[in-house]
Amino acid sequence: MDGPPVNDCCSICHGNFHLPHQANCSHWYCGNCILQVWNHGSALQPCRCPLCRRQITLLVPSQASSQQVHDPEASQILRRIESYNRVFGLQSAGLGQRLQDLPFLLKRLFRELMDPQRSLPFVIKARVYLALISTAVYVLSPVDIIPEALFGVLGLLDDVIIALIFFLHVGTLYRAILVRRYGGSST
Repeated sequence: MDGPPVNDCCSICHGNFHLPHQANCSHWYCGNCILQVWNHGSALQPCRCPLCRRQITLLVPSQASSQQVHDPEASQILRRIESYNRVFGLQSAGLGQRLQDLPFLLKRLFRELMDPQRSLPFVIKARVYLALISTAVYVLSPVDIIPEALFGVLGLLDDVIIALIFFLHVGTLYRAILVRRYGGSST
């Protein structure tokens, strides 16, 4: 799904979506509506999602929105979204924010890896697959930092930590790709 749900509407204007964008909390908004929310608050901080109150640090346009660059009004909104992503997309986020963003990032990454019409750079795909294979080998191997045979369930803790590190690494990597793709260059 590369767009908002079919029977959904923007929760800000309560109308049909115009230039829909998905926030890092997975909620969909019209591009102009979410920019108005940001303009209403502090321009130095990312706006908060009107539904879940999480900070919105990344706005990803739907595929249809990205293709409307020839429309002057849409082009202006997309440039403002790019500016927003450039400013807030790579801000240092705490572990809690990164964990909250994981479902959004991993779902989009999985869709992008499985769709032959989308293209991630080969180096990125290689890093994701290498990290996945390394994590799987560690989790499945009998050699552990904390052996399960001695510590039982507590011994699974190192496997969980390694898997969490994998997910955080892949999520951070893909987030950087999205910011570069939808945040434009800083020049």
